[in-house]
Formats: sequence, C-alpha cells, structure tokens
Amino acid sequence: MSADQPPHERQQQPDEARAEVRAAAARRRRRAAVFGDVLPEATSDDRDEGDGGAGGNDEWLRRQVPPHHG
Repeated sequence: MSADQPPHERQQQPDEARAEVRAAAARRRRRAAVFGDVLPEATSDDRDEGDGGAGGNDEWLRRQVPPHHG
C-alpha cells in the first residue's frame, strides 16, 4: 500500500481487511459489555403477555376507565 495515495484510493490487503473486521467486532463486543443490548430482540408488542383471550383488549380498556366515568 502506498502512503502517497489518498485513503479512498488505497486498496486494503486481505490481511488488513480481516484485521479491520476483527477490530470492529471487538469494539461491538466491548460496547455491548458496557451498555448492554440497546434494543431487545422482541418488544412487548411481539410477546404474549398472558393477557390474551377473546376479550383481552376490551377488559384492559375497561380497567383503564377512571372511577368518575364509571
């Protein structure tokens, strides 16, 4: 690789490319170890919370009505 070429014109050697991929993977692992998963694999909308059934949504709505509207 020539040092007088601009970075966008330099071609990476296979070993350099693999080292860069490994370094990026290591950064991701360190970031995950510090911050944890930013986004869970499944959200609460995707999971069955056990509140299902035919009238599950209607029952939830009834529970949300304030007492003075009853």
